[in-house]
Amino acid sequence: MNPLSQRVINMEESATLAMAQKARDLKAKGVDVISLSLGEPDFKTPQHIQEAAKAAIDSQQYFGYPPVAGYLDFREAIAKKFREENGLESTAANIVVSNGAKQSIANIMMAMLDPGDEVLVLSPYWVSYADIIKVSEGVPVYVKGAIDTNFKPSAAQIEAAITPRTKMMIFSSPCNPSGEVFTRDEIAAMVAVFARHPDIYIVSDEIYEHINYTGDHVSIGSFPAMQDRVITVNGVAKGFAMTGWRIGYITAPEVIAKACTKIQGQSTSGANGIAQRAAMAAITTNLQPTREMAAEYKARRQMVFALLNEIPGMKTIMPNGAFYFLPDVSAFFGKTVDGRTINNASDLCLYLLEEAHVSLVTGEAFGVPECVRLSYAASRADLQEALRRMKEALARLQ
Repeated sequence: MNPLSQRVINMEESATLAMAQKARDLKAKGVDVISLSLGEPDFKTPQHIQEAAKAAIDSQQYFGYPPVAGYLDFREAIAKKFREENGLESTAANIVVSNGAKQSIANIMMAMLDPGDEVLVLSPYWVSYADIIKVSEGVPVYVKGAIDTNFKPSAAQIEAAITPRTKMMIFSSPCNPSGEVFTRDEIAAMVAVFARHPDIYIVSDEIYEHINYTGDHVSIGSFPAMQDRVITVNGVAKGFAMTGWRIGYITAPEVIAKACTKIQGQSTSGANGIAQRAAMAAITTNLQPTREMAAEYKARRQMVFALLNEIPGMKTIMPNGAFYFLPDVSAFFGKTVDGRTINNASDLCLYLLEEAHVSLVTGEAFGVPECVRLSYAASRADLQEALRRMKEALARLQ
């Protein structure tokens, strides 16, 4: 008898984590693998944030269980950040601090979805959205953008996907995996749609807000008509190089914030106290290191775009945020080398890992099976070498 639940049997393993593990396994065997699979900044957490964590330890005030929703002064600081930087009406009562933005999203889905509730998922989408929805007994409904529309579904597509079972929509901007950014006009068009469907909630994942090359980050919750219907997800992992600190947070209508706190109270309870103090320093003090990181990502973006365009068959657009490219690689499907056939993007990723020793992630995991995702959160030297290896390996496919 299988001891496992259908819930876990039906759940897909995170493709990004799976590919990262394959790369680590090869590295353990002595293979020189360049990993471009994880969305993890290659910078160190800024020094002043490290110092804030040390000061918290030295104060000996943060060794006990923290409040489930987060320390009050940290939640007040997050609310102030949302008010001043994002135009969101927010107080500490609207804030829940979690063990990373992934837990924030899981809390939301568990708190809000009943069996059969539909969630519109703008596609391409972050790899974990679909399975978090499914494990919460909801039904993901994909609204797909294409490379020719910069991977952004239109407001008309969104409205056409709405049914009587639609409970919410989730999207990210800047987007993981496409790197695209929804403009103010595009978000205003979404708002016009939801004005006609007042019972639908929106989950806006803004974890990459500081890595935005357009100069205009727009929060959908800042539109007056949407203030009581948007749950905004954010955190410190990407913009402050704090992935391992595991701090994410939301601002939500108070009834939803309380429900998320209730869910979290029965799972992990409060997030690490020392990490909360470090994260508070991140959002309330010097943003210059964040700006410098974003400037370096922008320079790498230009370099990688040029190198990708030197590879015959690779169809690429210039992203406006985050640190990913999502090239269409369907031109390589059906090609062979040494008796090996590339049938899809997963085959191509395995081929590049084994032959070029470069780790990417299949677009199948993000709702775009014709693509692969490449993270340029790596050194310029590694990026140049990885693209050289990829070009050479892909040229062998006939």
